[in-house]
Amino acid sequence: MIRVLLADDQALVRAGFRSLLNAEDDITVVGEVPDGAEAVAVARAEKPDVVLMDIRMPGTDGLEATRQIGADPELADVHVVILTTFDLDEYVFEALRVGASGFLVKDTEPVELLQAVRVVARGDALLSPGVTRRLVAEFASRSRQPHASKELDVLTEREREIVALVGEGLSNDEIAERLVLSPATAKTHVSRAMIKLGVRDRAQLVVVAYQTGLVRPGWLG
Repeated sequence: MIRVLLADDQALVRAGFRSLLNAEDDITVVGEVPDGAEAVAVARAEKPDVVLMDIRMPGTDGLEATRQIGADPELADVHVVILTTFDLDEYVFEALRVGASGFLVKDTEPVELLQAVRVVARGDALLSPGVTRRLVAEFASRSRQPHASKELDVLTEREREIVALVGEGLSNDEIAERLVLSPATAKTHVSRAMIKLGVRDRAQLVVVAYQTGLVRPGWLG
């Protein structure tokens, strides 16, 4: 059973999500809260598999709540999915950087929401590689030049190559095809890179790829 926590300041939004999720045999809503502070408290108490987190809430917003959840080692298995009204909300990139596993726009089709919850609960994390890649590229293109970092020194050449492909939005199967590897081998390389870099999931791996200059937004050439 996938356990979900809902965090949104609009009661009608929570009710709609709760009704949709609880109708599924493999998903149950274990809590719903109107602000980020309560989201963190309930996440610590219930340790849900997935938190659907509105990014804009009064008081402690979804960004700060995501940061606190991402920084708590006891919540390492709690995956945050950011809910936003706009495809390119200015805070979404920062939310991914501090630990969110992906994002959804609030007018997402019900079947896509259910699929996203299941994907994230499995630990795959990056909801839509292509869309999330475009989102990260958009914000990376507005930010400063990639910072010089020895962060990638812990990776083998093959792992660096694979992290770059993750940053470009490729799935494990696509990476395997590109590099003529088995999907299982590609997945192993991705997992090892995540462990070495200390990131929670593929979304943060994408962010690292951009921040270190391993992948560069198209406008930079």
